[in-house]
Amino acid sequence: MKPLNRRQFIQSAMGVAAAGMATACVTGTPILQGGGTKSVMGLEVDKLDVVRVGFIGVGERGVGAVKHFCHIDGVEIKAICDTHQKVLDRAVNIVTEKGLPKPAAYGKGDYAYRDLLARDDIDLVIISTPWIWHTPMAVDAMVSGKHVGVEVPAATTVEEAWLLVDTAERTQKNCMMLENVCYGRDELMVLNMVRQGIFGELLHGEAAYIHELRWQMKEIEHKTGSWRTGWHAKQNGNLYPTHGLGPVSQYMNINRGDRFDYLTSVSSPALGRAAYARKEFPAGHQRNQLDYIAGDMNTSIIKTVQGRSIMVQHDTTTPRPYSRHNLIQGTNGVFAGFPNRIALEEGGSGNYHQWDHDMSSWYDKYDHPLWRKMGDEAERNGGHGGMDFLMFWRMVYCLRNGEALDQDVYDAASWSAVFPLSVDSVNDRSNSKNFPDFTRGVWKTAKPLAIVS
Repeated sequence: MKPLNRRQFIQSAMGVAAAGMATACVTGTPILQGGGTKSVMGLEVDKLDVVRVGFIGVGERGVGAVKHFCHIDGVEIKAICDTHQKVLDRAVNIVTEKGLPKPAAYGKGDYAYRDLLARDDIDLVIISTPWIWHTPMAVDAMVSGKHVGVEVPAATTVEEAWLLVDTAERTQKNCMMLENVCYGRDELMVLNMVRQGIFGELLHGEAAYIHELRWQMKEIEHKTGSWRTGWHAKQNGNLYPTHGLGPVSQYMNINRGDRFDYLTSVSSPALGRAAYARKEFPAGHQRNQLDYIAGDMNTSIIKTVQGRSIMVQHDTTTPRPYSRHNLIQGTNGVFAGFPNRIALEEGGSGNYHQWDHDMSSWYDKYDHPLWRKMGDEAERNGGHGGMDFLMFWRMVYCLRNGEALDQDVYDAASWSAVFPLSVDSVNDRSNSKNFPDFTRGVWKTAKPLAIVS
């Protein structure tokens, strides 16, 4: 998909906002302050015997989603949209090669996705496009009567985050950001341990997305680097916060008993991208014409209303091993990832001055029931160790059984908001920036995410 300019987005947003208001007026539901009808916290919808799915964007991430849905019972793949004919054809072929009916294909123009949304035989839309398209496509999809799964980040501005929330509340449709890391085996196990009080009262968390991706700068016409590289010349902050932050937020019951209060952010010098461009491209190449302003390492600190602290880091530039960090500290001890290790005052080895690196006994005792049930199948189907498949499987399960999804639009909004708020903080000498309460106070009484089987 081509970049969406600001004027186009505003026009689109105004249109869908008007459509959403019309829907609310027709139903006669009272309007909440801020534009919604009623909260979608814990939203349960009518059971779907079959979940009929449409895909928008089937390049790097989207094609994996198509593959996974081909292996989930109770799914019909109805339509696929992408403006790049090669990847569109590839995705359609994946479906038919599995012996499934051929889905309709849409790809003529940047707004071909609206033709897909006009269909009345789609329940769920999966959006895996460049970031600038996430919010307008998700909003359009909800207004058209579809549930939405949108890739990370769901929004790139606070205004976009509010638009997602308002639209979900008006339409009473699910809008789940596809934060797959929440479905990793380790993250699920730690969530189970937290719920059982193994670490005591929670105090502090640490999260990161540290992943050297300079090589993506060589993707010029297509693939992720063709559009993602430009963000490093556009914004200076944490450009991609949710992979590490999602699991930590669930440990801490963010939006369900606690919420983000404010954030402060600092960035290192921005040196690595320009150096890589000088080394790998001719002097006159477009990659050498960009002014890379995003600090190679961004560190943001979040304070929650209940007083907890969370450190979130972003670095896709420097040469170092991959890490999502994933640390949770409580009054009884700590879990830290990459590599996995645990130290407890009570209930562990008895020596909290040394790490326990052997996870086997912890898995045996605390593996999440969902992983015990579906872990083998998730690993067989793949996707970052199985977390991608398990996320989609769980989504379909909830829709078919009339259960609330594990992640909702409030998670999508608050986790994504770290991006723009970190930019604002960096640009303001790291002064703190307040998080909106996207739940409009519902976080105070919302139930924590349950340990489901």
